[in-house]
Amino acid sequence: MTLQIRHATHPEQLPGFDTAALRRHYLVDDLFVPGTVTAVLTHHDRIVLAGARPTDGPLTLGTYPELRSEYFLERREAGIVNVGGPGTVTADGTKYELATGACLYVGRGVREVVFEGPDAAYYVFSAPAHTTYPVARINPGEGNRIEAGDQQTANRRTIDQFIHADGVRSCQIVLGVTTLHAGSTWNTMPAHTHDRRTECYLYFGLPETERIVHLLGEPGETRHVLVADRQAIISPSWSIHSGCGTSSYSFVWAMAGENQAFGDMDGVDVRELR
Repeated sequence: MTLQIRHATHPEQLPGFDTAALRRHYLVDDLFVPGTVTAVLTHHDRIVLAGARPTDGPLTLGTYPELRSEYFLERREAGIVNVGGPGTVTADGTKYELATGACLYVGRGVREVVFEGPDAAYYVFSAPAHTTYPVARINPGEGNRIEAGDQQTANRRTIDQFIHADGVRSCQIVLGVTTLHAGSTWNTMPAHTHDRRTECYLYFGLPETERIVHLLGEPGETRHVLVADRQAIISPSWSIHSGCGTSSYSFVWAMAGENQAFGDMDGVDVRELR
């Protein structure tokens, strides 16, 4: 197993990036390879994104030399969301059934994590942890649900908060799933940044023939990346993160950094975007 490394970037670099450079730094397009675990580490808040596709049998979340740890979660925690068919995740001998869209929080110190289910696709968001919290499963609809947006502005959506300060506790991860209603295509517009946290999006539930135009960069210097189903975007703390799809879709949003306040956002007026 190898760990891809993405170095942190400065906003002044963005204007010089061509399409290939934007995709190389911010898009993760190969997380879900059948029969293996694929992982990427970004130096923005030391986040690891991983994908597990146990098509041929159980897969174990192993560690990597770059982490200098005996096992993956020795000094880390993880939020796991199943974006495929039903399956199970076993954490230190305890097996958890995970339906499509279900989430499992796994705290620091869990030595073995095993993924099973030939049709399952597990997305793993991991960050450093200095406190241990217990393993917890959140089924679809069991988190804190927020209805937001409006059909008139093409952004009617359901937000399910899974791992957060008033729900399943973690050291620093904040994670949930947003689902766009039929006919709605915009997410996170008006846009925002949060200078205290890095956020990553994993888009899923998008038809194979469709795409999402994801916006990134400082509000006055934006760029776009075309994103397909089950691809992830790394958004540094200085970057907006918003998108418009050619179809409705869902996405896992996950953050790590200075605090866990969901509402800690620096809003951007649409008229200020460039």
